[in-house]
Amino acid sequence: MDSIQTLYGKCRCCLKAGEHRDVFKEYYCDGTREVYFDIFLECFNVFLSTSSESSNLICVNCIQSLRNANDFRKMVVEAEKKLLPVKNLEVKLEGLEVKLEPIDDHDYMDTDNKDFDPGNDEDTLARDESRLLARFPTLRPLPTRDTLYDVCPRYVMHLDMLRGKKTRSKDIEELLNLETEIESKHISDQRYVAEKAAHVHNAQLILEHSNVTAFKGKSRVGLPCFYCKDLFDNIEALRTHQKEHKKSDMKKSLNSFSPYSLVINVDITDLKCTLCDASLNTLKDLKSHLETKHSKKFYTEYEDRVIPFKVPMDNNYICQICGLKLENLGTMERHMNGHYRNYICDECGTGFVTSYRLRMHIKTMHVEGSFQCETCNKVFSSQLKLKSHIDTVHNMVKRFKCTKCSERFTGYFKRHQHLVAIHGEAELEYKCNVCDKVYARRYMLSRHMKRDHLEERYFQCEICSNKFFARRDLESHMVKHNGARTFECMVCKKAYARKKTLTEHMRIHNNDRRFSCAVCGLAFVQKCSLKGHMKTHHSE
Repeated sequence: MDSIQTLYGKCRCCLKAGEHRDVFKEYYCDGTREVYFDIFLECFNVFLSTSSESSNLICVNCIQSLRNANDFRKMVVEAEKKLLPVKNLEVKLEGLEVKLEPIDDHDYMDTDNKDFDPGNDEDTLARDESRLLARFPTLRPLPTRDTLYDVCPRYVMHLDMLRGKKTRSKDIEELLNLETEIESKHISDQRYVAEKAAHVHNAQLILEHSNVTAFKGKSRVGLPCFYCKDLFDNIEALRTHQKEHKKSDMKKSLNSFSPYSLVINVDITDLKCTLCDASLNTLKDLKSHLETKHSKKFYTEYEDRVIPFKVPMDNNYICQICGLKLENLGTMERHMNGHYRNYICDECGTGFVTSYRLRMHIKTMHVEGSFQCETCNKVFSSQLKLKSHIDTVHNMVKRFKCTKCSERFTGYFKRHQHLVAIHGEAELEYKCNVCDKVYARRYMLSRHMKRDHLEERYFQCEICSNKFFARRDLESHMVKHNGARTFECMVCKKAYARKKTLTEHMRIHNNDRRFSCAVCGLAFVQKCSLKGHMKTHHSE
């Protein structure tokens, strides 16, 4: 079955506009791999231009004509092989007999050129090619290492990425197995080794030729070194430590990640190029500087995996794109997903730095659970979460023991409440460093950061354009579209779609005036009434 990946544009052969395929990409037809660029070269000896002004698309009709021409060429070649078997190195053309004889190097020596060295193999090959081209003007010269970037950019890109790497028989076996799997599934061939090598190459250029300090993520306390397991109290101590690491440590660390999860967090305070000591402001400026001034090549077709921060001595993290300052690195990493939208969720449109983070997001937010509790019918996404729910809620398993007495508790928060009330310990306070709010539990602070500061909205209404942070918020919103007024007031018979609205309405009958004005002392039943009063009478 053919691949259906298409792009809109003009066909480079018949100039017809529409949804066409890319001549440089791989497709499958009845299990056979096709690259239309290679078929043009093999069948017609036509090297398609790769300039930015020309179209890279080809329509279905031209593809079928190209297939027919290629099939006809193959048939002629096979017929010629059967009719004219080659028995020796003699070729007869229209009665003319040509014998291939060994070539004497002295026949090609240019004695007039004083710089010519007959012992230099490269000079000899260059002279041979020049004389061959002189005899046959229609032939084109062979590509050199420099011209190969224009002639076949993909081939030379793979050569550069695999330069200096050792290839083992196991690596080749994995590639062959991957090729077999791809052909059996008729999917696009995306090379694991090439993608990983490109990410490692791009990251290594930045780490080797700048003074950035790399650190790992998901650490609540301290800064973990990217190259080892050591943990440091502040960025200055980590910066001093990383000077001890060798380049071999850098390569080993980068190669230990898969291309789906490789992310390097770097501190770019006082960013400089170590090749010329030039000062730079951003990571983008550094990459541009290395390309233009030092001829370093980045593979821009692959997304960015080096995420820049500025980490002050108090270990807060400052986003280099919008200037947001956060204390928790995990929260900052979720914030950076919004700036580096390399992979987009089809369900809610949220962006992520890596495909691994996207998969975890889909699994957590968009995949319904299949593990149901037999007691309360709640559904969980994993067996482990179901077991934890049963132990904590239904079996009341007390896993948390007090450190100062023999009391045991079902949760760590209840244990802490016991420590505060009985043993006089200080209450836990988790402060938000963006606003002044304080929470007693860590998850409440994390929820506050996601909802109020990062503005995460994963649940979208199918009827209108509203998005919500939690599923229950969406369910509450859907009452506006299709909810029946089932909650009726027993006093005045007014009906409401939500129980919460009915509860607020009952304050009128109970004369519950809990919202009082701080200026004049007047009290109101509803908060909205207090706000209206403040705007009208105390606007100053």
